[in-house]
Amino acid sequence: MNAAFHPIHDSFERAASRCADLTPFVYRRLFDLHPETQAMFRTDGGDLVKGSMLALTIEAILDFAGERRGHFRLIACEVASHDAYGAPRELFIAFFAVIRDALRDLLGDEWTPEIAQSWDTLLAEIDAFAAAAT
Repeated sequence: MNAAFHPIHDSFERAASRCADLTPFVYRRLFDLHPETQAMFRTDGGDLVKGSMLALTIEAILDFAGERRGHFRLIACEVASHDAYGAPRELFIAFFAVIRDALRDLLGDEWTPEIAQSWDTLLAEIDAFAAAAT
């Protein structure tokens, strides 16, 4: 695939052109789909934690989908960290799909079959990577 274009990167770029901060969209979707997660975030300073967590996750996704220079390893580290917090593994993995779905909603008609396929492949690879991390 052309290094200058990757559907995963493209989906984030297109979303960024529509929305300066994905955090509210992603967490609204997460809390709607998994209400139990809301209690996992502090109310004091929680937005900073959510924004930071999302930024790190996006960096890991982009690296995982791209050259895998190191940021993707955060996924394995956070599997262990979230296990220690008592967060179910399925919930940890679901966060990646929540991000995808938030991007899909933001992109609307610009969500192409190529982007959709790339995300489906990426989510399956992240799931396998997280499973191997234990």
